[in-house]
Amino acid sequence: MMRVLDVARAVVFRALTEPEELAMWWGPNGFTTPSAVIDLRVGGHYRFGMQPPEGELFYLTGEYLEVEPPARVTYTFRWEDPAPGDQETVVTLSLAELGESTELSLTQGPFATEDRQALHHDGWTDGFQRLERALATAAD
Repeated sequence: MMRVLDVARAVVFRALTEPEELAMWWGPNGFTTPSAVIDLRVGGHYRFGMQPPEGELFYLTGEYLEVEPPARVTYTFRWEDPAPGDQETVVTLSLAELGESTELSLTQGPFATEDRQALHHDGWTDGFQRLERALATAAD
């Protein structure tokens, strides 16, 4: 998955890695992120609380495997209370400069099923749209 954002790479990297900024866009449409704890270093951990429009708060967590500001971050991704068929995946977010814009690329996997992959794809699609809106609002 890839998206071009009309802001500098360092700004995008902060939005991906600083709790206050990440909480403004993380998750699918309608979700909020009332808690985001990030220890941004190789071997450090994160924990995000996600609140759906209806239902209980749930958490995802993982460990940072690569941290290369402002170009790349790789981490494990797992739900604290996984659904059947869920398994830990690895997420890599890569940021490339395109003049004054940034190309943000995402890979995630492996997934246990195509349904789980589709669910995450939809979540990231919504999240990246929310990220783009948050960055545009911050630039105004």
